[in-house]
Amino acid sequence: MKNILIIGGARSGKSHFAQELALKLGKPVLFVATALARDEEMQHRIEEHQKVRPAAWTTLEVTSHIGSQILQKISGAQVVIVDCITLLVNNIFSQYSDQTVEQIEKEVTNEISELVECINRVDASFIMVTNEVGLGLVPANEVGRLYRDLLGRANQILSEQAGEIYLMVAGLPVLIKPANGF
Repeated sequence: MKNILIIGGARSGKSHFAQELALKLGKPVLFVATALARDEEMQHRIEEHQKVRPAAWTTLEVTSHIGSQILQKISGAQVVIVDCITLLVNNIFSQYSDQTVEQIEKEVTNEISELVECINRVDASFIMVTNEVGLGLVPANEVGRLYRDLLGRANQILSEQAGEIYLMVAGLPVLIKPANGF
């Protein structure tokens, strides 16, 4: 089974590329959507993503505990797309925003660990989508820096699980793992 991580900036083509990869695998797909429609604009984005998703795919809309949710819903799917880790970490961050930094870190780590455990237990290919948020300016406030750090840590953990990693740049996938010579 393949484990693929697709990372890049906002609107770089990550979701589209993930769907293309899943279609090329030609197997039943479970699409795990982590977005919450907190406002009208986000609701519109979600609807646009839903329109382009093949009707034959099963969709699981979940905002946390995705590892256990996937295990319950996997059924006959042989490909799992998780779109996206960025919003998953944001969901956990928001859910525990009144907690200490240590507690937030613990909850994010638990969430990603649960996903890794699921990946290791399920006989399916995983295609995970995430944003790279460490290439821009250092966030001006502590909350922004904490979020950036937590997502960066989550991305590192998931990159260890991935046999292939693609960096999306202006809609173009650049294979960064496995790289020649490594």
